Amino acid sequence: MRINTTRFGEIEVDERLILDFVQPIFGYEDFSKYAIIEHDGNDMFQWLQCIENPDLAFPVSIPSYFNIKDYIFEIDEPTADLLQAKDAENLMIYNIVTIPSNNPKGATINLLGPIIVNKQNNKAVQYVVANSNYSSHYPLFEVEKV
Repeated sequence: MRINTTRFGEIEVDERLILDFVQPIFGYEDFSKYAIIEHDGNDMFQWLQCIENPDLAFPVSIPSYFNIKDYIFEIDEPTADLLQAKDAENLMIYNIVTIPSNNPKGATINLLGPIIVNKQNNKAVQYVVANSNYSSHYPLFEVEKV
């Protein structure tokens, strides 16, 4: 399937890999179809590109790339049911990254609201990790002290 995107132009997306958000991303309730786009061979960052809106894409990553330790949480039963998840091995976790254009070293990752994908059926949700001290703006890079 070919889709138009603002960031990448027209690209080919395998229809079998399109994610179906059974619970939308907060603030973007009108959109439910996304794809993970790899760009420039960069393994640390990918893009969660909306299929329905060419202007909507989120940089995403995986906390382990940044040595974020002890990022562990359990999803509740209603969310597991939405994802039709039978075990954690079939789940993939992505986190939305915010990269300020004027200060890329000030990038943060949202640990409080991860994107959870069931790899078996491509159902996805943005989940709020309850009862945690996780931040929605966890710094990715150490701030240099002057």
